[in-house]
Amino acid sequence: MTPSTAGTHTYVLGIDIGTASTKAVLCTPDGGIVQQARREHSTSLPGPGRAEHDAEGIWWADVHALIRELLPSRPERIRAVCVSGIGPCVLPADADGRPLRPALLYGVDTRAVPLAERIERELGGADAVLARCGSRLGSQSAGPKLAWLRHHEPEVWAATAKVFTAHSYVTHRLTGAYVLDHHSASQYAPLYDLAARAWHQPWAQAVAPGLALPELAWPADIAGRVTARAAAATGLAAGTPVAVGTIDAWAEAESVDVRDPGDLMLMYGSTLFFVGVTGTPVRSPALWSTAGNHPGQHTLAAGMASSGSITQWFRDLTGGAGFPQLTAEAAASPPGAGGLLALPYFAGERTPVADPQARGIIAGLTLRHTRGDVYRALLEATALAVRHHLDAFAEAGFTPGRVVAVGGGTTHPLWPQIVTDVTGVAQEYPHERCGASYGDARFAALAIGAVRPGARWNRPAKVLTPSAATRDLFADRYAAYQDLRTATGPLQHRLAAAQDRHGDPTR
Repeated sequence: MTPSTAGTHTYVLGIDIGTASTKAVLCTPDGGIVQQARREHSTSLPGPGRAEHDAEGIWWADVHALIRELLPSRPERIRAVCVSGIGPCVLPADADGRPLRPALLYGVDTRAVPLAERIERELGGADAVLARCGSRLGSQSAGPKLAWLRHHEPEVWAATAKVFTAHSYVTHRLTGAYVLDHHSASQYAPLYDLAARAWHQPWAQAVAPGLALPELAWPADIAGRVTARAAAATGLAAGTPVAVGTIDAWAEAESVDVRDPGDLMLMYGSTLFFVGVTGTPVRSPALWSTAGNHPGQHTLAAGMASSGSITQWFRDLTGGAGFPQLTAEAAASPPGAGGLLALPYFAGERTPVADPQARGIIAGLTLRHTRGDVYRALLEATALAVRHHLDAFAEAGFTPGRVVAVGGGTTHPLWPQIVTDVTGVAQEYPHERCGASYGDARFAALAIGAVRPGARWNRPAKVLTPSAATRDLFADRYAAYQDLRTATGPLQHRLAAAQDRHGDPTR
C-alpha cells in the first residue's frame, strides 16, 4: 500500500531529527507502517568541544522535504503530525522565531561545562541542583549553554526572545506555537523544577535573565494546528493537529512500549543512550533523572558521548571497507579482540563519569593485530561502557526487568550480542525498528484519540541471550577496563589540554 493508492485510509505522520539524519514514517492510526523516508545531513564541528546544526538548513529543510516525499494524494488524510529530535539543543531565536545562530547541540557540545560548574556553585552547590532538577549540571544540561551565549555572544543574547530545541523549532514553524514538552524541559536544568513539573523562575532568571520560556505540555498533547503559511510550504492540510513531541530517545522509548517501571531501552546510535522507567523519582549524581513522556511517569537516563560515531570514524579512517565488511572482520575476531582493550571516550564522556576531557584509548596493539581485531575492540569498548552504566543504574536502585535494543546499531546482531555477552543481560528486539519517528506516530495517534494510552504499539520479535562461554572472559576484561580508565585519567586530561590549546580559548 502506498499513500497514492490507499483508498480511504487515514494516516499519522512521525518525523525524527537525528544527529546524522532525519527520518519519517507514515502510519495508519493503529501503527501499520505505510511508507518511510530518510535524509542524511552533517553536523558542524567548528572547534574542540563544539557541535552545531543549522536549524533552517537542516531541521526545517529536512522536515519540509520529507513531508513532501510522504504526502498522500489527499493531504487531509494525514490526521496528525508529531516531530521529535536530538536534544536538549539550544537555538536562540528572535521574537518572530527566526534563528539567530546555529543551534548548540546536546551533550556532545561541551563548551559550557566550565560555566556549569560555576552555576552549580552559585545556586547552592551540586546537591541543591540535584535535589531540584534531578541531575547535576554538565555537558547535557541546556541551562549552561544559555549562559554561554549570554557571556560569549552578547549581541546574539541581546536579540534572543525565544529558545528552541530541534523538535520545538519545527513545531513552531508548523503551528506558530511556542511550546516545549515536560521531558525536554527537565533537561533544561537548572531552569526546571522536576517535582513541581514547572519552570523554576528564580533559577531561570539567574541563568537566562529576561528570556521568555515556552509553555509546557506533554508529548502527546496538541501543540497547535498547521498554519496556512506552513500548509503552503509543506503541502499539509491547514488545520492538521501537531502533537508537542519530545527528545528523540524518549520518542524511541515510546515506539517500543518502554513505559512501565523496570523497562529499559538501549538505543544504539551515534551515541548510545539509556532510558529506564521508574515507579518513583530517583536521584543519582551519575545519571539523569527526568520527567517521562506522560503525566506521572518518571525516567532515569544516561548517555555516552560517542559509540556509533566511533564506528563511523574507524570506517572513514581505514577506508575501502563499509560496515558489512568491517562487521564480518570483527565477527571473525575472537571475543576479547585478541587481547586489545579500548576506552570509547572519543568525544569525552557524559555519564557516568561526566568528563568532557576524557579521551579514547586503544591498548595492547601489536603488529599481529588486524583491522577486524581493532574494530571488535571498539565494539567491546562500548559494551564495557554499557556495563559501567548498568552498575550506575544498580547503585541508584534501578535493576531492569526488560531491556529493549533499538537504533541503527541493531541492524546487524553482532554489536548488541557483544553488549549482551559483556553485560550478561538479555535484550529484546522489537518487531518494528524504524526508530523515534515511529514513536512520534504513536504520539500523533494519541493526540487525536486514535489509540488508547495503555495499548501496545510494537510487539517483540526475538531475544538475544548472553553466552555462558564468555562470562569469565568479560568479567576479567571489565576489571581491566576500569583499571585502564582509572590509571590513564590524568594522561587523558593532559592530552586533552594539549588538544584544546589548538582550539578556541573561550571554550
